[in-house]
Amino acid sequence: MLRVAMRDAKRQLHRLVCLLESGAETEILISRRGRPAARLVPVGAPTTTGKRLGLLAGKYPPMSLDAFNADDEAIATLFLSGDPA
Repeated sequence: MLRVAMRDAKRQLHRLVCLLESGAETEILISRRGRPAARLVPVGAPTTTGKRLGLLAGKYPPMSLDAFNADDEAIATLFLSGDPA
């Protein structure tokens, strides 16, 4: 938890909000004359980007590996021929 004096918080409000938004700080305590006066916290939890696995499960029919690879030669020919289809 970061502690900041009131006068410093007034001058650095933008930076303090950026710290909260980025998740670098979870809470900032603002003090007046050495005593805690306010607490600055983010509105929501910081957004994290992670891998979400299984989003397309059940959207496509099951396919064997042989069926998936069946058109490999035709696709390779299209890429290597240089002729537009």
